[in-house]
Amino acid sequence: MGEKVLVVEDEPTLLETLEYNLTRQGYAVCTATDGLQALEMARRERPDMIVLDIMLPGLDGFEVCRILRREMSVP
Repeated sequence: MGEKVLVVEDEPTLLETLEYNLTRQGYAVCTATDGLQALEMARRERPDMIVLDIMLPGLDGFEVCRILRREMSVP
């Protein structure tokens, strides 16, 4: 597998579509469906890139981004 991508999306159909297409392009994909889960997955998996939805349950995407920017440098 290639680089690891974390996809954070609470809409199941969109999450599955992104995961499917990124996997077909050779990326290793991990997923999260809310802000807190996104933080946990990013810290544990150390992805090379994060695709982050803004409107999430719990912590919104902006807050997740602010927290992760303080902890790591990932696009």
